[in-house]
Amino acid sequence: MPRDLVAGIDSSTQSCTVVLRRLEDGAAIAEARKPHPPTTPPRSEQAPEAWWQALLSALGELSRFLPRVAAVSVGGQGHGLVMIGPDGLPLRDAKLWNDTEAASDAVRLRNRLSPKSWAARTGSIPAPALTISKLAWTERVFPGLVAKARHIMLPSDYLLFRLSGRTATERGVSSGTGYFDPFRNEWDYALAELAAPGVDWERVLPDIIGSSDASGSVQRIKGLEALQGAVVGAGSGDNMTAALGMGIRQGDVVISFGTSGTIYGRTPIGIKDETGAINGYADATDAFLPMVTTLNSAKVTDAFRRILRASTEEFDTLALATEPGARGVVLVPYLDGERTPDLPNATGVLAGIRSDVEPGQIARAAIEGVICGLLEGGDLLASQGLETGGRLIVTGGASRSRAYRQILADLTGKPVWTCDLPEAAAAGAAVQAAAAASGRSTSLVAEEWEPRYEIVAEPRERDVARMEEVRGAYRAAQPLAKWREDDDRHDTTPTA
Repeated sequence: MPRDLVAGIDSSTQSCTVVLRRLEDGAAIAEARKPHPPTTPPRSEQAPEAWWQALLSALGELSRFLPRVAAVSVGGQGHGLVMIGPDGLPLRDAKLWNDTEAASDAVRLRNRLSPKSWAARTGSIPAPALTISKLAWTERVFPGLVAKARHIMLPSDYLLFRLSGRTATERGVSSGTGYFDPFRNEWDYALAELAAPGVDWERVLPDIIGSSDASGSVQRIKGLEALQGAVVGAGSGDNMTAALGMGIRQGDVVISFGTSGTIYGRTPIGIKDETGAINGYADATDAFLPMVTTLNSAKVTDAFRRILRASTEEFDTLALATEPGARGVVLVPYLDGERTPDLPNATGVLAGIRSDVEPGQIARAAIEGVICGLLEGGDLLASQGLETGGRLIVTGGASRSRAYRQILADLTGKPVWTCDLPEAAAAGAAVQAAAAASGRSTSLVAEEWEPRYEIVAEPRERDVARMEEVRGAYRAAQPLAKWREDDDRHDTTPTA
């Protein structure tokens, strides 16, 4: 049987999705999805074995196709800390990107070096999300545990390790650790040593390979015998593989409305932001993917839909029937703390409520709050030199919302584009698998397999005219959330 397919895996916080694409032209053939255990910050942890079992289950659903799979690769959630002991088993559950318990550890790391040094060496400054902060948390809470690790890796690395038996990684996903130099494409062992001293970092960290390279082949695995021998790609972060899947070009700006929110673009030159708001990530080609990430995105509107007992369509209708600015109601959407700005203990703030408040105002304010928070990040990216003259592209679960699309168009004055690629991260991992199988570059395959785009919302002149009013009201309300964060940090009330 010919090996004419590739498998792309998206192992996200919520689920494992496998997409099969034809090696010849990238046409989608089949997909399967299995859930991961739910998590909620501040403590957000999952057992790596749960990811593996979800992957086995998803691949099992596609078993009739497996003999045709030539290669496989993984786009995994970034930053998660996986520590493997001498017996090959995880030393503890993986702390995920949206876990905020390492906030104080991130502060201590930032105090060890200047912001300029952190940015120059890693493209980012330690925040609770970064792997280095989670290493420091582990060393503080479980002294000596890090030193017991035989391997320290990221979620995508772990799944590829289970498939091939080799510990390897690449620049895109590793650039979110806080101890990888994306400008030189090498580990910075001295930075890892700041988090957990006395570890043989050269031994425990994975080999760094090219984003287009193969890291090995699938070993014999019970239940996946038909996949044995397939090429295993290098893997990357889910945002990096999503960019591959969507065929992002220089000048495009991408906003992802998932559980979290991201705004990013592709650039040939790395950005070094000393404020820490921008993560100067590498991508899964030879370029960079500077990004601003917010902790609260679609889950914000999910929460308010639940409060209003409205379906997605009803919520959209309420929001779109309400004028821009929600008649003075403003949401600062830091429901579970926030990553950008760095306010891990903040809570959401709903301001401007009067006794005649209506459901439509709440719905409109919720969507405007999520979008305004991301657009603040977009302004910062542009100020640092990111080219933004291309398409404004939306992705993620909430990108299918009529209200998100239209309100985004009105708040930017730009048409909103989307592509016919519902599982971008998994589809992009398949691009990476195809590159590894064929010896081509990820850039070339991504260009050849670029999906079809269409405009899904055009800015409405009457609402664009109120753009600055809406964004100005959001900026005016932001300090209320910051005040709450400061209040929490100075609370000395003893706890049980």
